[in-house]
Amino acid sequence: MNLAEWQQAFRTWLVSASDEAAQVLGNHRAGLAVYQNNYRAQLVGCLEQAFPNLRRWLGDEAFLASSIAHIDQHPPHAWTLDAYPEGFYATLKTVFPHNPDVHELAWIESALNEAFVAADALPVPVHALAEVDWDSAVLQLTPSLRCHALTTNAEAIWSALWQETEPPEAVMLEEAGGLLVWRRQFTSRLRQVQALELDALLHVQGDGRFARLCEFLVARLGEEAGVVRAGEYLAAWLGSELIVGAVASE
Repeated sequence: MNLAEWQQAFRTWLVSASDEAAQVLGNHRAGLAVYQNNYRAQLVGCLEQAFPNLRRWLGDEAFLASSIAHIDQHPPHAWTLDAYPEGFYATLKTVFPHNPDVHELAWIESALNEAFVAADALPVPVHALAEVDWDSAVLQLTPSLRCHALTTNAEAIWSALWQETEPPEAVMLEEAGGLLVWRRQFTSRLRQVQALELDALLHVQGDGRFARLCEFLVARLGEEAGVVRAGEYLAAWLGSELIVGAVASE
């Protein structure tokens, strides 16, 4: 057996503890179990570090059970464990199909982590705005921006857990909204927004032309209100450093 075959068998044992893999490795189950326990413990620790508030919300027992379910179905796929928590959100949707607060809380923590390590980008300088032709301008959003629909008070729950205060009970929102996560300088930010602003940002992500954003909002709100809302959103996004470029379309 060459080194590659031995490594593959060892990986298979770590993930599944299969009889075939154990036989290839000499069937030393007691010794192999030590490696598998260390493998699982390291991955559980990785998830605990990435989702401290979610762990507090679920409780240690439920969080551990969810972690094990994720580890059993999703072995590490990247060279760094920093990427491992990314898929936990999808696992939680399976484990807790009727608890959208859990899914949304997990998304918040995952997005905050992703935003922190996203590519750097400088906001548009204030002095450059006067030179922008807004009729042809294409808005470029910061690469750290993450957007998600919001149906529960998960933002309020996360904020209370982060501040180490008593979180509210989970409830459905009267009107669905959205969540924005991005990095501003060296800090990841979280903001709850109305559904229309979420839709507007998703529209910009798909077609960055400011004129098209105005058309989108005019179709929703009417001509006067739509143009005013486009200006309000633009000012807010610039102030929050969500926009890192405004270039002329080709």
